[in-house]
Amino acid sequence: QVQLVESGGGLVQAGGSLRLSCAASERTFSEYAMGWFRQAPGKEREFVAAISFSGGSTYYADSVKGRFTISRDNAKNTVYLQMNSLKPEDTAVYYCAADSIVSTWFHQYTYWGQGTQVTVSS
Repeated sequence: QVQLVESGGGLVQAGGSLRLSCAASERTFSEYAMGWFRQAPGKEREFVAAISFSGGSTYYADSVKGRFTISRDNAKNTVYLQMNSLKPEDTAVYYCAADSIVSTWFHQYTYWGQGTQVTVSS
């Protein structure tokens, strides 16, 4: 059982930056692919970014490509999402997720964090 805890959300002005962190309880964290998803009110959960277990492969939604960067530190059992040039449409609850297979499809992921709110004001 992998427990995931997100942090780093908050309120930021458009054009600003935030870095989200997701800490995992599992010692075998390096065996899991990790993903970030987000869900805005009244909308479906959508893919943001994903990273392979080694960190060698990364994937991004077109809407965040060039602005967001996913990374991981397996020694710290943590995955990060650096978000730059934030836009009001990035406002959502952000979730991290873990699974043995890297995917952009949220149904693939077995383990989920509780989410952290990101609000971007215009």
